[in-house]
Amino acid sequence: MPEIDENKPVLSENTFQIRDLFKISKGKKCDEETYSKLRYIQIEDLRHNDNFKYAATDKKNILCTNEDIIIAWDGANAGTIGYGLEGAIGSTLAKLTPLTSNVFSPYAGRFLQSKFKFLRDNCTGATIPHISTPSLLGIQIPLPPLLEQQKIASILDAADSLRQKDQQLIEKYNALSQSLFLEMFGDPVINPHNFPSYKLSDAYINAKEGTKCGPFGSALKKFEYTEKGVPVWVMDNIQKSNFVFEKCLFITEEKYLSLNNYSTLKGDIIISRAGTVGKMCVVPDGYKQAIISTNLIRLRLDNKILLPLFFVLLMKYFATNIGRIKTGPDGSFTHMNTGVLNDLTFPFPPISLQIQFYEHIQLIEAQKQQAQASLQKSEALFNSLLQRAFKGELTT
Repeated sequence: MPEIDENKPVLSENTFQIRDLFKISKGKKCDEETYSKLRYIQIEDLRHNDNFKYAATDKKNILCTNEDIIIAWDGANAGTIGYGLEGAIGSTLAKLTPLTSNVFSPYAGRFLQSKFKFLRDNCTGATIPHISTPSLLGIQIPLPPLLEQQKIASILDAADSLRQKDQQLIEKYNALSQSLFLEMFGDPVINPHNFPSYKLSDAYINAKEGTKCGPFGSALKKFEYTEKGVPVWVMDNIQKSNFVFEKCLFITEEKYLSLNNYSTLKGDIIISRAGTVGKMCVVPDGYKQAIISTNLIRLRLDNKILLPLFFVLLMKYFATNIGRIKTGPDGSFTHMNTGVLNDLTFPFPPISLQIQFYEHIQLIEAQKQQAQASLQKSEALFNSLLQRAFKGELTT
């Protein structure tokens, strides 16, 4: 429990605005210095407290203590909250320093995490989001006694710990898949096993059906989508190289029959060619009828030559080192079309080795799915507790 500072105003149990409880100080860009003892806190540190950088000592540095709350002020991560950190904060961050001893920072930090959507919805800036100072300062926070704040923070910390353990387990399974790929095939640029290299087009099911871009917008208009019917796969069906069913659109069967040249089969690869370009995954079993949307490419391989899963993971791990594919500053591919795909050249391992790899990956995926189910439960528990905590439902 923090000590009471007699020089700070003591507040009664009530609801206050952030402006009543905190002083906001914007961070500044720091010069990095390898041998410094002063930690340099940046946006990524608010989510993963394991990649330390250090700042040169400078009187212009904006320093924070573990009692300050840190908020990502600018950019794609604006609204992300961290606390319990000490060091110099970067220019895209700001610190909220308590003005009263009656605020327990982990409690207030958790509360502001629950306001992430509000903060994002009220950001300013047409291209780069910025936290709105009036919106942040106007947020009302319930302030029970310190012991109650500590109890709430402890409950939320325990729930968050469960969630983080599930996330870490999934990350370990992902790392295991990549390690297995390297162990069995090696880096495709070095090609340590001297596998013969071919163009991707050499593995197409045939020249006509190997690649297919989605229908033009004029062939599939917005008003033709329906609430149910035949699925139309979209970019949101591709999530971290995995396929998810829930995000699709629908058309009537009559419309599907007019567009069946764009249909997908189990084992096809779908690739985004707009937005986050180059996302890809394998279409699983589930629907006998489905088509791709305008912004997707369908890739159909000869499974006697190249397995879809092998190609998807090859591109996930090594895409920037293969062929003419380049990435932009956000990590997405700058272009992706059938011409680029046709000319991709890389080592083709023997199909027997690809099958062994596929079988191993299926075992890993089965375990990962269990971890993902557990993560969904721990996420739901954490979010439920987060909402209940600030309604006074955790201490009654």
